[in-house]
Amino acid sequence: QVQLVESGGGLVQAGGSLRLSCAASGRTFSMYAIGWFRQAPGKEREFVAVINWKVGTRIYGDSVKGRFTISRDNAKNTVYLQMNSLKSEDTAVYYCAAGRTATMTPGEYNYWGQGTQVTVSA
Repeated sequence: QVQLVESGGGLVQAGGSLRLSCAASGRTFSMYAIGWFRQAPGKEREFVAVINWKVGTRIYGDSVKGRFTISRDNAKNTVYLQMNSLKSEDTAVYYCAAGRTATMTPGEYNYWGQGTQVTVSA
């Protein structure tokens, strides 16, 4: 079992930055990949980024490449999503999720956090 708690969301102006955190717990946590997804009202859940916990391999969605960075702190069991050059279209609820492999498919993740709202004003 893996438990995930997101934090760090909020309201920011376009062009600004935010850093989201995903605190994880659970005995088998180190076996998982941790991904970030987002969902805006009326839209499907969208892949943002994923990191393989052991190897550190990173994959990014096309819409965030060059602006967002995913990283991990092993000592704190926490994964971060640094979001720079934010745009109004980045407005969404952001979720972190744990899965066995680093994939872009939401259905392949076994555990999800409760989500944190990010709002980017134009």
